[in-house]
Amino acid sequence: MVTAAKVRDTIATRVETLDVVVIGAGVVGIAVARALALAGREVTVLEAEPRPGQHASSRNSEVIHAGIYYPPGSLKARACMAGRDALYRYCGGRDIAHRRIGKLLVACSEAEIPALLHLGENARASGVDDLRRLSQPELRALEPEVEAVAALLSPSTGIVDSHALLDSLLADLHQAGGTLVCRSPVTGGRVGGELPLLEVGGADGVLRVACRTLVNCAGANAPALARALGVPAAQLPPAYYARGHWFALVGASPFRRLVYPVPEPGGLGVHVTLDLAGAARFGPDVQWVDGIDYRFAADREASFRAAIARYYPGIAARELLPAHCGIRAKIAGPGEPAQDFRIEGPREHGIPGLVNLFGIESPGLTAALALADVVRTQCA
Repeated sequence: MVTAAKVRDTIATRVETLDVVVIGAGVVGIAVARALALAGREVTVLEAEPRPGQHASSRNSEVIHAGIYYPPGSLKARACMAGRDALYRYCGGRDIAHRRIGKLLVACSEAEIPALLHLGENARASGVDDLRRLSQPELRALEPEVEAVAALLSPSTGIVDSHALLDSLLADLHQAGGTLVCRSPVTGGRVGGELPLLEVGGADGVLRVACRTLVNCAGANAPALARALGVPAAQLPPAYYARGHWFALVGASPFRRLVYPVPEPGGLGVHVTLDLAGAARFGPDVQWVDGIDYRFAADREASFRAAIARYYPGIAARELLPAHCGIRAKIAGPGEPAQDFRIEGPREHGIPGLVNLFGIESPGLTAALALADVVRTQCA
C-alpha cells in the first residue's frame, strides 16, 4: 500500500516513480482514483486544499439528474444516465442518504411550452423513457403552490448527500490501497516526455515526482493546469467561469419535489432543490466572472425573487437567506452553445500517460461513477 508518508518521501528523495497520480479530490477525481485502484493500479491523489471536495463537489444542488437536457448520444447524456443508475445502486448498497424524489419541469407561459416539449423529446431520444406530461389538475394535486401552464414529471430525478457520497468513495479508495495527499498543489511540471513530471508544492517547498499515468481532474482549473504542464494551446479548450448563487427559503418548504423552469443560457434556470431534511433552496443563477471567486453577491436577491415568482407567486411573502455559491467549470462562454464533457487521453492528444477531463460541470456529480469507468478504459 502506498501511504501518504511514502508519497512524501518518494517526492522528497526522488527515489521512486509513482504509478498513477490523479490531480483533484472532488467527487469525480475520487471516483476516478477509486476505479483505477479497484482495477489494480497504485493510485495517489494530489489535492491542493486541506480537505477533499472543497469546490464544485460541495457547492451544488446535490441532484441526481435523470438525463433530460443533453444532446442524445453525447458523453454528457450517456454518462448522466449510466451514472444515475450506478449512483442509485451504489447509494442503496452503502446506506448513503438519497431519495428518488422526482422533479417537475414547468413552462410559466404559453411561449415556453415548445421549449418544454422539446425537452421531453430530447429526453426520449436519449433513452429517458419515464417523463410524463401533467394535466393542470395533476400538477395542482402534486404541487399546489406551483403556477405553470404546462409541466413534465421526471420520476427518476433524485437528491443525494454529496458529502457522504464523497466520504464513501474515499473509503473505497483507501481500502483498495489508494492514497490521498492534501495541501499538495501541482504548481508546474512537464508532459510529453517518457513520463509525466510534476512539481508539487508543500510545507517543504516545491518537490518533483514522476508518474506512469497522470489524470487531470482539476475541475475549473483543468485547462490552466494542462497549459502549465506544457499541453499545446491548440489542444486545450478555453476556460470560462460561471458563478451560481443559492438562496435558502426560511421556514417550511411548500414543495415536495424539485421544480425546474425552462433552462436559461448557461444554466438550468433558478430552480427549487430540497435537501434530505426537506428544506428548500433556490438556485443557481448564472453570473459570468473572471475566475474562481466565491464571494456571495447578496444583491442578487431581487433577480432571484423575480425568477422564482414566475412559478411560485408565494415567494412574495417568504424570506430568503444567502446560502452558498459555486463555480461551473465552463468551456463555452456567454452566448455560446453548451459543450460536451471532454475526456482526452493519448489517443486524442498523443501525449503519453496523460488523461485530461475538461468541462466537467453539471451533471458531473450524477455522472461521476460513469466518468470514472471512461477514464479507467483510457488508462488500460
